[in-house]
Formats: sequence, C-alpha cells, structure tokens
Amino acid sequence: MRHRIAVVGGGPAGLAFARVLHRHAYPVTVLERDPAPDARPPGGTLDLQEGLGQLALDKAGLLAEFRALSRPEGQAMRILDTDGSVLRDWRPRPDDRAHPEIDRGQLRDLLLGPLDIRWGRHVTQVVPGGREGVRVHFADGRQETFDLVVGADGAWSRVRPAVSPVTPRYTGVTFVETSLDDVDTRHPDLARLIGDGSLAVYGVNRAVVAQRNSGGHVKVYAQFRAPLDWHTDLDLEDAEAVRSSLLALFAGWAAPVLDLLRHGTAFAHRPLYVLPVPHTWPHVSGVTLLGDAAHLMPPLGAGANLAMLEGAELAESIATGPGDLDMAVRAFEEQMWERAERWARLTMAGLERLVSPDPAQALAVFDQVQPS
Repeated sequence: MRHRIAVVGGGPAGLAFARVLHRHAYPVTVLERDPAPDARPPGGTLDLQEGLGQLALDKAGLLAEFRALSRPEGQAMRILDTDGSVLRDWRPRPDDRAHPEIDRGQLRDLLLGPLDIRWGRHVTQVVPGGREGVRVHFADGRQETFDLVVGADGAWSRVRPAVSPVTPRYTGVTFVETSLDDVDTRHPDLARLIGDGSLAVYGVNRAVVAQRNSGGHVKVYAQFRAPLDWHTDLDLEDAEAVRSSLLALFAGWAAPVLDLLRHGTAFAHRPLYVLPVPHTWPHVSGVTLLGDAAHLMPPLGAGANLAMLEGAELAESIATGPGDLDMAVRAFEEQMWERAERWARLTMAGLERLVSPDPAQALAVFDQVQPS
C-alpha cells in the first residue's frame, strides 16, 4: 500500500525527503508557497558535512553530482583582529571534502531534478483527522487530505501547531546581511582579503563575517547583540541609513573590514530565533516535522545538514520499511530528537562564544573545530 504523503516546504529538508522517496519510486506531494523556484533569492552558501548533508545526498543518489558542483576550496577560513591583523588563515588540503561549500540555489536545483513541485501552494493550517487522514488547508480556501503531512516549512512553520504549541524565541543576536557582486573585478582588494572561503572578524559583542559564493558573489553579515527593537528609529528600507548605522556600530575597526559594509549593495535584517532545547512533542498520528520546523537553532553549519539527513532518513524508512507508517514516524522522531538536542546545545553554546564580550572565545571555537 502506497500512502498519500505530502511535505510542506521546498527547502533542503523537504526536497531531500521527496528526492529519496522519488528514488524509491514512492509518490510524494511537495507543497511550496513560493510561486516559482526563482521567486526570491535562494540565500547564501552552505557547507555540507560528511555524515550529515553529504550522507543525505548519497541516499538520494546525488553525491557525485554534488561533488561536481561544490567548492572544496570554500572550506578556507581566515580570522582577523579588528585592527586588520591576521589571527588565523586555514586552508584545506586539495583532497579535503569534509564540508565543501555549495550555493543554496545550486543545491535546490540539484534536489529538484525530476520532482513535481506544486508551486504557489500556501498552507495555512494542518488538522489531524484520525481515520480519514490529515487535512491541509490552503490560503485560497481549498483543502486536501493525506495520510502523512511532513512539516519542513522552517522557523515559522504552519505545520508545527498540529503537534506543538511552541514558537521561536529571539536569541538577542541580530544579523544584518548585505552582499558584494563581481567582487574579484569590482573589489579586488576585498576579494584577496576574503580569500577562497570565509572571513571573520570578532569584536566585543559583535562580528563581521564574509562568505564567498560562486560567480564572484559574497555575502556579508554584520552580527551583534541588541534588543529586537534596536532599529526603532531606523528605516530598514533606507540602505544608506542602515549602512551609516552599521559603520558607526563598528567604528574604529580596520578600514578594509568596514569596506565590506561600505560597499554592500542592499541590507536585510535577520534577527536570530531558536526553539527550546530540547523540543519534543507527544506523537500525533499523521504529522511530523523536519529541520527548522522541528529544532530551529543558530546558523552555525548544522541546521541544513541535519534537516537534509532527517528528510532522507525518514523517506528511506517509509520506502523500505515493513509498511507501518505510524511506527516509522515514531521511530524517526525519537532518533531526530536525540541527535537534534545535541546539535542545538552545541550551536547555542557556539553562538554565545562567537558573539560575546570576549573575542578570544570566538578564536577558541575556531581552534576547536579546525584541524591543526
């Protein structure tokens, strides 16, 4: 018996889930609120780790294609002091594929492949319905029923309320994102400063991080501790006003570091939210969660990797298991909760040290995770 299965959300978690089911010739419906794959910018780069995101791609039969697209050189990491002096300059070996980088858009397209996505399907509510199935309500008033609905719809999940009343809380850390285009041609000095991968500069309760994407595109993140309403007197739509505010916040830092903000083309406000640790729920037949919908944590390299592996593992257990859908989901949830709790505690501790009153804490984090 093939169950009626839907996954809400066409991000890495939902697509990994759908792609593994597709590999096993198991039908699945992907519901994505965006009207098209290019409806909005896909975001920055991701490092996919061995044993996590790369394992998920292997389960989907996509590991070789990923390796052809990914950038092992993007693993490079340089850390500067606020005066511009180089504190660390780590470069991977040519054969190092522990966590190569890939643009989110490239990863999305790789996972999409032959999948049939139902674009523009804005889910507003999911209602477990017992024997008749789980009802999915859409913004246009329509409804559909499935045997299993998987919520892979991120931090502000519309599926989560079906299993848990919990909502994300603000961490006290805000990111303001900007970007540089064609950096090697237009800003060669900054290109050399950043190198092949990432650059980080840590100060007291603030940091500037720059990450290379493909095609000469660089994402820059100003990170700082502040109240959620720190921008009350600032128009976030006014790029020059935001730029001036950030330059004042980082006043006294080395000129090349400030140039990363000075030459940014636009600014986006991204306050960091998390879910409680641990986040579990009484099992609800016919509904479960993946990724940020289940365990939103700081963006320190674990979230997308965990989300993809969870999607792949759940799909594999459904497609190759004995056929008891509810039992497969229960077993998956127990495994997900245990692993996600470990990573959530690690990333929360990491955030506390990376954006802290003592910049030496950030350097210590780097030294713990990078090989000597």
